[in-house]
Amino acid sequence: MHHSPLEPAMNTPIDRPSDIDTPLEDFSHCHAGILGHLDAFEEIPRLIEPAQRLRRLAEDFSGFFRDVVFEHHQEEERELFVAVLDSARKGDELERVRRMVGRLTREHRDIEEQWNRMQPEMKKLIKGQAARIDPSAIGALVAQYKAHARFEETEFLPLSREILGRDGNHMAALGMSLHIRRTPLTSATEARRLAEEYRRAAMTETQ
Repeated sequence: MHHSPLEPAMNTPIDRPSDIDTPLEDFSHCHAGILGHLDAFEEIPRLIEPAQRLRRLAEDFSGFFRDVVFEHHQEEERELFVAVLDSARKGDELERVRRMVGRLTREHRDIEEQWNRMQPEMKKLIKGQAARIDPSAIGALVAQYKAHARFEETEFLPLSREILGRDGNHMAALGMSLHIRRTPLTSATEARRLAEEYRRAAMTETQ
């Protein structure tokens, strides 16, 4: 039987490169997957320090908020607000002070409540656990506290210095001046020290 030159013989094998290469391509694809995971694995050393810093930051800020911010609010409400209310002149001045004190006190409670809502997730960060932190909640807390501090620094504290300075209580006036110059209350101990200075000055004045 004769075959046309254009027709392959029945017993002539037909090369199919795709049939031959498919197993090799599988190995190649597997290598690509392994290499991709190794690239991610190689990032671990670079991520350790940011993760450790996040944990330290969460721990430090949790202590700061509890020991400094909350304490600062209490010191203001127990010492500063009371002193200014007691020394303000009856009438418009006293009513103005009452409005300011009411606003600042409400803001204290609101800021503290925002922090309390975040605290469970912050505790997870401190323990190295996955946590769901809402960036908008953090942004809102920071923005509110900045506005709160700005109002206190520009409105309430200058008025407090004026009122307390009138009654001859020089230590209280000095304390207000230091606060207005943004002397930081870096610890609860410092807050208590300023409060004790005010109490001693007030006792001296009444003698």
